[in-house]
Amino acid sequence: MDLTKISSPSDIKNMNTEEMEELAADIRKFLINKCSVTGGHIGPNLGVVELTIALHKYFDSPADKFIWDVGHQAYVHKILTGRAGEFDTLRKYKGLSGFPKRDESEHDVWETGHSSTSLSAAMGMAAARDIKGEHNHVVPIIGDGALTGGMALEALNHIGHAKTDMIVILNDNEMSIAPNVGALHSILGKLRTAGKYNSVKDDVEDLIKKIPAVGGKMASLAERLKDSLKYLVVSGVFFEELGFTYLGPIDGHDFAELERNLLYAKKMEGPVLLHVITKKGKGYHPAENDKIGTWHGTGPYKIETGDFVKSPAKGPSWSGLVAATVARIARKDKRVAVITPAMPVGSKLEGFAAEFPERFYDVGIAEQHAATMAAGMATQGMKPFLSIYSTFLQRAYDQVVHDIARQNLNVFIGIDRAGLVGADGETHQGVFDIAFLRHVPNMVIMMPKDENEGQHMVNTAIAYDDGPIAMRYPRGNGFGIPMDDELKVLPIGSWEVLAEGKDAAILTFGTTIPMAFEARDMLAERGLDVSIVNARFIKPLDHEMLDSLFAAGKPIITVEEAILAGGFGSAVLEYADDRGAAVPIYRMGIPDQFIEHGDVDALLAELGMTPGVLADMTADAVAAQERKKELR
Repeated sequence: MDLTKISSPSDIKNMNTEEMEELAADIRKFLINKCSVTGGHIGPNLGVVELTIALHKYFDSPADKFIWDVGHQAYVHKILTGRAGEFDTLRKYKGLSGFPKRDESEHDVWETGHSSTSLSAAMGMAAARDIKGEHNHVVPIIGDGALTGGMALEALNHIGHAKTDMIVILNDNEMSIAPNVGALHSILGKLRTAGKYNSVKDDVEDLIKKIPAVGGKMASLAERLKDSLKYLVVSGVFFEELGFTYLGPIDGHDFAELERNLLYAKKMEGPVLLHVITKKGKGYHPAENDKIGTWHGTGPYKIETGDFVKSPAKGPSWSGLVAATVARIARKDKRVAVITPAMPVGSKLEGFAAEFPERFYDVGIAEQHAATMAAGMATQGMKPFLSIYSTFLQRAYDQVVHDIARQNLNVFIGIDRAGLVGADGETHQGVFDIAFLRHVPNMVIMMPKDENEGQHMVNTAIAYDDGPIAMRYPRGNGFGIPMDDELKVLPIGSWEVLAEGKDAAILTFGTTIPMAFEARDMLAERGLDVSIVNARFIKPLDHEMLDSLFAAGKPIITVEEAILAGGFGSAVLEYADDRGAAVPIYRMGIPDQFIEHGDVDALLAELGMTPGVLADMTADAVAAQERKKELR
């Protein structure tokens, strides 16, 4: 079937089972081919093909609200809502988003790139529906990994208490990004092995109804018997105790089972949880047999072999470098432990986990818990390394402020994917962490210029005994430079001059240092000579160096691949104001907006963050300074 001819879900409404099975096969082939070129979240989407087809056949989107959690499993939904023809642009600049996007389609009613938000959003939509007297269905589709997030549990509790009409689809593939952990995962495992819980419960209820009722005593006994047998049938009837009608578990690749249970759920009042078992990566052997999450989200790959197409890298991955250095230090320092919220693969922590299983904690998709657990560990003299993506750290902000920084605890926060990350777009661009951490008392923030300085910063962070310290590092790889054999401890708040110049000074750090050097070369062709300073400590600033720059009176240009509001440049301006310095300061960074998905270089160009723009900004600053001197 030509999937580009599907313009809306109405095109599949009259399909029979055989036609739906053919459609499912065509969609899998389409996804495998398209994602081999663009990359993307191939594993999760191959797992929800039949489920998504069934949802669109038996419900009426967009009147009925589908809320995908996490949004990376919505590719099939996009195909069935008329967007197959755009898949060549998936996750590309100005192309199709890899997540639901409200301005992309009326069928995308909720945007999410982080997990565990669907149930709260669904409760809000259902509440609005009820207030307005409408009668549509609200259907959140939540993965079993996302169910470990505390926000999801808060919402389950509220929905069950309120007895809100809602059909929650629990897409249980036994994995999220990495293998799932925790007691909730164990509960789901018991439910999987228990078989058809609801049918057995119905049989029990039928049996009880046949017992002759002898007054209230027998009725009461029957209720107690039914309840007791319920617990005998399934070990831990978690969802029914929360107030949900539990259906399942059912085979999420069986159209007959999906039809029967979805239609049954539509007739029921109150909250229903349909437990659907799916196979992540189904239909593509490398993804289907993935045990550690490698095929959750990928770059391009060769279909025939499953080999990933990788650009040649000069140096080690940043995540791998940091993880390896932490492990190197942990071999000598038994206080070092690692905590990650479900990202052992993305943050390259598998090696540490294998070598130090007693000091490695994957807490699941539970960023708040991870942060406070690290704080608790630090109170006992340990040296916890909290490895977390920049945008996931946002979810633990209160814990960083209240539990870590306020108590001035020695927690090392490794901020992975800092800066622009590209294809995953707004929800994953790591551009806010400087602004939301810089004003927190006791916090140290740093970012290395290369992998050699990176290993020294890791050592500095673990050696630091005066409170929390955060190290930012980008997605991607280092430069392949020579590495020092011995690890050093850097002086906190120290910057370094990478190039001397008399006309202006560019202050920057991390990923934007190469851009500064390119701009310097362009400026040299114009007869201008500028300094480049590696402002590797974003907090505290190097006050001594800043004072000397203020005294010199030459223009200062700050550059950061992060949001300008409240960022590094703001810190320099604040310090200049405190000192009464009249030196001109210009800032380059990300403006007050969310940054869409696309190639990082294309995004930087659109933002005006290029060597040419920086050279022009610097030249203009020098010219303006010269004009001021002439006016005097």
